[in-house]
Amino acid sequence: MDLRKLKTLIDLVSESNISELEITEAEGKVRIVKADPHPPVGPQTVFMHAPVQAQAADTAPAPLLAAPVAAAPAEEPGHVVKSPMVGTFYRSASPGGKALVEVGSAVNEGEPICIIEAMKIMNEIEADRSGTVIRMLCENGQAVEFGQPLFMIE
Repeated sequence: MDLRKLKTLIDLVSESNISELEITEAEGKVRIVKADPHPPVGPQTVFMHAPVQAQAADTAPAPLLAAPVAAAPAEEPGHVVKSPMVGTFYRSASPGGKALVEVGSAVNEGEPICIIEAMKIMNEIEADRSGTVIRMLCENGQAVEFGQPLFMIE
């Protein structure tokens, strides 16, 4: 593929709404990918690796490596019921209605414990284990993410 044709393709991709173009011809294959002009917004995690240093067996580990271990939260007893979808968490089936479960409520596996509204559809979330609700981890009307803890069952 000649350079003029390649330059024309690059200009077309950069001026259009497409983000990727791949062309295969007898001379070869060309793939043009446009960089995202709008980086993701919101909190981002950056991982940095500390250089590894050789240590003698009788020396203490570096304080930098000991700090995260000490800061790790202790595991709480019980089973965590997590959100299976993104949406809005509701404790009752209707506004102003009685909550499906309270702290101290005994629940059976398969019993509805809350509602998550997603795209104007009310989805009943069922207990995935029998037990007693020991903690509620969301507020009524709160937006929840996939995998976010909702309840603690013992």
